[in-house]
Amino acid sequence: MADRGWLSPHPGQSGKPGLHCGGSANRYFEVSTLSQHAARFTGSIPENYDLYLGPRIFVGFAEDLARRVLELQPDKVLELAAGTGILTRRLRDVLPAACTITATDLNPPMLEISRGKFQGNEGVEFKAADAMHLPFIESDFDVATSQFGVMFFPDKQRSYEEVFRTLRAGGHYIFNVWGPMDSNPFAKIAHETVASFYPEDPPGFYKVPFGYNDPVSIENSLNEAGFSGIEIEKVEISSSIPSASDFARGLVYGNPLHEEIILRGGQPDSLCSAIAAALEQHLGEVMPLQAFVIVARKP
Repeated sequence: MADRGWLSPHPGQSGKPGLHCGGSANRYFEVSTLSQHAARFTGSIPENYDLYLGPRIFVGFAEDLARRVLELQPDKVLELAAGTGILTRRLRDVLPAACTITATDLNPPMLEISRGKFQGNEGVEFKAADAMHLPFIESDFDVATSQFGVMFFPDKQRSYEEVFRTLRAGGHYIFNVWGPMDSNPFAKIAHETVASFYPEDPPGFYKVPFGYNDPVSIENSLNEAGFSGIEIEKVEISSSIPSASDFARGLVYGNPLHEEIILRGGQPDSLCSAIAAALEQHLGEVMPLQAFVIVARKP
């Protein structure tokens, strides 16, 4: 697709139009505080997240995780950071009816969307829970799983230790994390487009979900928590973009980036338009996605 010069420099920004980095380091949050802020999925965020982001970037990876969980033939599954139930629904669809699922999330509004996808007799329990302080007894679950949630946990080591505590001997923790932005160009486009509007104080949300993907670091942390037999696999899929404007709306209104824009006195709709134009120019109708799937066993 031809370069249409979609992005012009804004006041205080140097450089030519095009896709480029926001430049200076984010000064709005320290890393730990940013993780806590980025985990706030409240207000209208859950609905926009589920409607505009779910089909584009989450469903394919949820089907992959559900298949991996099924292969372990669990009787009792714990899901962390279940969000709007995208993985939860896939788990219920493939696991035997006798297998119970406990879906947890820090944000009750996300779980409310999830509850709407299930009948009351489907063997799924929803519970608001902090992944660093799980309200479950020791050795309670066969499998714990999480889709793109670990990156948001402020104390990842503590979360691994909590999962280890709640798993039965021989149980497994199966989760995924996003690959880097360079391997997920939709995120790079969103991050750099928004940063170009605020070059001196760029919003930092996208650094959180796409900033935790070093296999060595993840493996070391899991080993320290007591896990063994750790396997880390790169998974790459493609996804369609039927509507760049709808996808852009999800990328702005479907996560706490929306709040960061408002705090800077910005107009989220203007950012949606800019991101939609960039998606059309740089990606078109199909985009590559990359994640890492991690499997760890409790001895």
